Amino acid sequence: MTVTIGSNVLGGGKPVYVIGEIGLNHNGDVDIAKKLIDVAARAGANAVKFQKRTPEIATPAHMRDVQRETPWGTMSYLDYRYRVEFDRDQYIEIGDHATMLGLDWFASPWDVPSVDFLEDLNVVAHKVASASLTDIELLEALRATGKPVILSTGMSTIEQIDRALEVLGTDQTVLMHATSTYPMEPDEANLKVIGTLRDRYAGIPVGYSGHERGLQISLAAVALGAVAVERHITLDRTMWGSDQAASLEPTGLEHLVRDIRVIETALGDGVKRVFDGELAPMAKLRRVPA
Repeated sequence: MTVTIGSNVLGGGKPVYVIGEIGLNHNGDVDIAKKLIDVAARAGANAVKFQKRTPEIATPAHMRDVQRETPWGTMSYLDYRYRVEFDRDQYIEIGDHATMLGLDWFASPWDVPSVDFLEDLNVVAHKVASASLTDIELLEALRATGKPVILSTGMSTIEQIDRALEVLGTDQTVLMHATSTYPMEPDEANLKVIGTLRDRYAGIPVGYSGHERGLQISLAAVALGAVAVERHITLDRTMWGSDQAASLEPTGLEHLVRDIRVIETALGDGVKRVFDGELAPMAKLRRVPA
């Protein structure tokens, strides 16, 4: 089964769909967001993704009054969440920027009003963050949009994934294997789960959403058959923000996309054949003909 997002087809042997997860790495600054979109476009990614919250709904009650040190001074966690949210006009500006550069753009809505907000902007798809996989009300709202849904499975059990798919359905869903540790160490990657998910949910495209340092694990995911790869991106890993350290800088994203395309070519089609390039060595080296 394949899922179409924008002009891209996921699954069915099509090229890996590379998503640059901007998330909140823009720190509430439209110019930084646009620079990150530029980074994704130059690297050859297919899409960029943001996060959309209604802070008074999406912020857990026990976190709202917790004080946080920020570049804008000490403020409550709730005030910080408001500080880094984009409004409608800002989303139109960054969305148009992505579209003009040939990128799909969408976001992870963390609450039902955010689904409506994004639908008003006519996003091509929706992403479910791992933390939202058990939010049935949110999943029902996403199913009602009729849009493709990319579902990350970090911090979730197989039973919870089963339940989420009962709500979302399987015809427009892409699963993303993930481990929600920031940054993630290799011994928590558990990449063989990609095959487990593919076998259990036959026909649903399975990708990989990574929070590790470096490129090796994401590239291994492609070799194991991931149809999409999502990685956080940043202008500089030393910038302020909780996701920056687990993000790829511009050169890292360029290398990731480059190496994914090499691996895709190298995987071939699984049909054993003698290549033209082998004919001369065969004539020179094979003593006993077939």
